[in-house]
Amino acid sequence: MGYAVVLGEALVDLLDAEYDGQPVYRQAIGGGPLNVAVAVARLGGDVQFVGSLGDDALAARIRAFLGAAGVGLAGAVTVPAPTALAVATFAGPEPDFRFYGEPRSYALLTADDLDVALVEGADVLYCGSIVLLDPPVRAAARRAWSIAGALRVFDPNVRPRLLGRPGALERLREVVAEFAASAHLVKLSTADAELLYPREPVEGVAAYLRELGAGTVVVTLGAAGALVAAGPDVVRIPAPKVRAVDATGAGDSVMGALIAELLVDGEPADPAGWQQRVAFALRVAGLVCESPGGAVAMPTRADLSRRFPS
Repeated sequence: MGYAVVLGEALVDLLDAEYDGQPVYRQAIGGGPLNVAVAVARLGGDVQFVGSLGDDALAARIRAFLGAAGVGLAGAVTVPAPTALAVATFAGPEPDFRFYGEPRSYALLTADDLDVALVEGADVLYCGSIVLLDPPVRAAARRAWSIAGALRVFDPNVRPRLLGRPGALERLREVVAEFAASAHLVKLSTADAELLYPREPVEGVAAYLRELGAGTVVVTLGAAGALVAAGPDVVRIPAPKVRAVDATGAGDSVMGALIAELLVDGEPADPAGWQQRVAFALRVAGLVCESPGGAVAMPTRADLSRRFPS
């Protein structure tokens, strides 16, 4: 079994909470790609995180957390910046993130910083999320994407709060199209699909991304499960019934589970194989939703067997 490279952001989430009757923020290590890397490692996969980390105590905590989770840091660089913060408030089950910190610690990886040999040796390369909005990291991601001999997986993981500038959404659409066109797998959420392609049904979005060149497209539908477009038909896979308390990281866990399975068995030979993989990934996400927190909620295969013994 080879290894995966996950290129993207790591930061610290400040989550709305209450202590002794007063509003407080609970600190949690986060970032969609970081969550993905931890999910892969917890499921037994060999994974390297590639990105820029700050030079402060919070960054040291991120490094320690990733190391303890079994995520490699050979491709992570330290930059002279405080660790970026994502402040999350909850109006419903999905958190609303606002981002703080200049320069953004996660956005300072350049194409020259990229560990080319690490990327070339990977069996799976993940790119995506908010780093694609920043030109330096986007250039690094493009370089990684172009040299990878690996299976390429992509997740736009859109954050609407970062799209305030005029033309930002249109530029993001172009970047999504560029990466999706040569991806073996694209995973996106219903919220991503609705923001990127308003008024287009999710089945239409999946078909469009496949027309661009994506091999397989998975659209997560929250409690309703996921759509899989891997052949001529778009198939809905139901999610298991769970006692959800926190959806943070659930989508990232789907991506992590799919990467972990690609490391074990490579690409499925047919659409039915993809459907089985997605059903597995939805069990992982269901278990994540039953625990508070994102990265800390990622389960092991033993956890899955206990929760879903059949």
